Amino acid sequence: MDDLGVRLVRDHTILSVVVGSRAYGLAVDGSDVDRRGVYVAPTPLFWRFDKPPTHVDGPGPEQFSWELERFCLLALDANPTVLECLWSPLVERVTPVGEELRGLRDAFLSLRAHRTFLRYAESQFRKLEGDLRNRGEPRWKHVMHLLRLLISGRHLVRHGEPLVDVGEYRAALLAVRRGEMPWDDIAAWRAELAADMDQALAGTPLPAEPDRARIEKFLLSVRRREVA
Repeated sequence: MDDLGVRLVRDHTILSVVVGSRAYGLAVDGSDVDRRGVYVAPTPLFWRFDKPPTHVDGPGPEQFSWELERFCLLALDANPTVLECLWSPLVERVTPVGEELRGLRDAFLSLRAHRTFLRYAESQFRKLEGDLRNRGEPRWKHVMHLLRLLISGRHLVRHGEPLVDVGEYRAALLAVRRGEMPWDDIAAWRAELAADMDQALAGTPLPAEPDRARIEKFLLSVRRREVA
């Protein structure tokens, strides 16, 4: 990582949260602490030929951050990994601008999430089936997180916000992680969750599209403040 990336994360982070198993209520002995953050690159850096990085991997272990604009674009597209940052119950650092961002989190949500969550889950499930054929077993931790993603997506379509802490399902999900649930049962659970997401569309509170204009207004405001 170059010095600029380190400085941006160190000096310009507006939001830093813990995600992964510790936020999901699925931590076990030895679980990593996965951190995700959002930083605001000073506006004058965009006036150069060489633009500031859109993301930074590090500098700490299991740490990843996005520049604000990139984060907003991913969230507007209902990227599951990005959306959960806005709802993580484990906030380690937040500035006033970060609070503004969290206050806008509903503006990122839309029916795009239904498609995005299901497509991602379907892609991952096919890969896991390939592992089952080629290796004799899938990566059980990945199977657990696939089901967790669908649980979160179902809650999002039903209630209008993602479910990060899935502690209610901890026993069953950890059984999956240990490889104790038969594959046919896992496939049936996956299919049930996907069907539930489809059925929830009829009464979903989610709007058809996110409020892109509201998010862009916020982004422009932040850029102007950085110049001032």
